[in-house]
Amino acid sequence: MAIAKAERLMNLALCLLGTRRPLTKRELRSSIEAYIEAGSDDSFNRMFERDKDDLRELGLVIATVDAIDGEVGYLARRDSNRLPPITLDAEEAAALGLAAKIWQQARLAGAASGALQKLRAAGMPLAADDEDYDERQPHSALEPRIPAHEAAFEPLMLACRDRRPVVFDYRKGNAARPERRQVEPWILECWRGHWYVAGWDRDRQAERVFRLSRITGKVRSRQGAFTAPVPDHVTVRETVESWAGETATGTARIKLRADHGYPLRARALTVRDLGDGWDELEIPSGHGLDAWLVEFGPDVVVLEPAELRADVIDRLRAVAKG
Repeated sequence: MAIAKAERLMNLALCLLGTRRPLTKRELRSSIEAYIEAGSDDSFNRMFERDKDDLRELGLVIATVDAIDGEVGYLARRDSNRLPPITLDAEEAAALGLAAKIWQQARLAGAASGALQKLRAAGMPLAADDEDYDERQPHSALEPRIPAHEAAFEPLMLACRDRRPVVFDYRKGNAARPERRQVEPWILECWRGHWYVAGWDRDRQAERVFRLSRITGKVRSRQGAFTAPVPDHVTVRETVESWAGETATGTARIKLRADHGYPLRARALTVRDLGDGWDELEIPSGHGLDAWLVEFGPDVVVLEPAELRADVIDRLRAVAKG
């Protein structure tokens, strides 16, 4: 029934968009198969009025015009239903390009690639397509990526979108065997290269965050609606940070290349311009900060504390050795 209605709405929209003159209800009824099979006039009239209202709710502008013979005609003028030009700045285009890369391992990979092709054709700067991109720069080999290799990513994303409960087996970091979890998923978020899903754990009757790489087996959808309200704001990263012991216990001083490291700048307590393209930042410091600073490569130099500087150098040397 849903497919039949969608097809009927599509046919009606195409008729209204494709005509150069207003079409009467009589003409529309004789042009659309579902209306021909409607039976009585009353049945057709109810169906047509519902469809017309549904199309208007979807955003189609349908004009009502008095025809010469006294009948009412309908049409959807193209100039009233044409989307305005899409204009994106460099940061917005880069964000779209990065988001599309998430779908490289998912079923929407083709759609994402097609969208990027259209953006490029429209002249949108996307990563290396940007005319200001210089592959001779010392950091140009580093490309931001958000991997989505976990098999649980796509079914959980769809469950979050459709508000469907799920069931999966989950192995804690310190557990030998996985446990069955019944979850109402709210949101997916990537943090430090790992994907997490936050939601309501039905068995524990509490909010929980699960790391996708620890989900074993398939994620199975369940019928029924959510039993707990979805909060307006879910703090996935803050929750994971607290579990990982990354709550700040002190401060650190670092040198950061100008116009780089915006996540670090967002957390900075103080920022001082050093000149020569470098800034000095004081940032909160805690367990795991060394691993985060390494991700910024040559754009960050740790000044103090000495222990943090040594840890970062050790990690960089390990990366260099492969």
